[in-house]
Amino acid sequence: MTRVLIVDDHAAMRMGFRTILAASGLEVIGEAASGREAVDAAASMRPDVILMDVQMPDLDGIEATRLILGDAGDAPPRVVIVTTFDRDDYLFAALDAGASGFLLKNAGPEELVNAVRVVAAGDALLAPEVTRRVIERFASPASSVAPALTPATAPAAGQDVDLTEREAEVLRLLAQAMSNAEIAARLYIGEATVKTHVSNILLKLGVRDRVAAVVYAHRHGLA
Repeated sequence: MTRVLIVDDHAAMRMGFRTILAASGLEVIGEAASGREAVDAAASMRPDVILMDVQMPDLDGIEATRLILGDAGDAPPRVVIVTTFDRDDYLFAALDAGASGFLLKNAGPEELVNAVRVVAAGDALLAPEVTRRVIERFASPASSVAPALTPATAPAAGQDVDLTEREAEVLRLLAQAMSNAEIAARLYIGEATVKTHVSNILLKLGVRDRVAAVVYAHRHGLA
């Protein structure tokens, strides 16, 4: 069972998230009301997924994410930023800090549950309304944020990437912000097969997650 830590400085919001997740069979192992509490709770509880607010007392959610993921060893939790504020600076800073997802608090219960399950499975998730902005911002060669998503281990522009024909096809569909289920339906293959292809793509590109793969594909003409 996926173990979730909820971090938000509003008790009512934490209770709402807990109710939604518990009703969907997800285990909420703890709550934190500040970024500092989140860092301590993540270290002691070892959650699989953290739902992280941004604006909190003591330590904001983005810096808390950076500290948690920087000190998590070989099995870091997956962090989903959940915020009221649809701001680009929050979005890009969250991704740069290592967050695997970005969701707005006006998302429905099904979207919240899906976000937890998607990132717990090793994928990354962005609210649909921000996906285009991420691609436009990070795909620019002049982007100052892109290096965080395109590490030094990634092949340079123009350098051949040894993708199979099927992997290249999956990458093109990833670059259209398709989910594993949508890619599976498009290519008439199983979701498990898609997940294997995505894992191979991330390894070969030397990038962190599928969001980084999408950015890489757009920046390097592979989309």
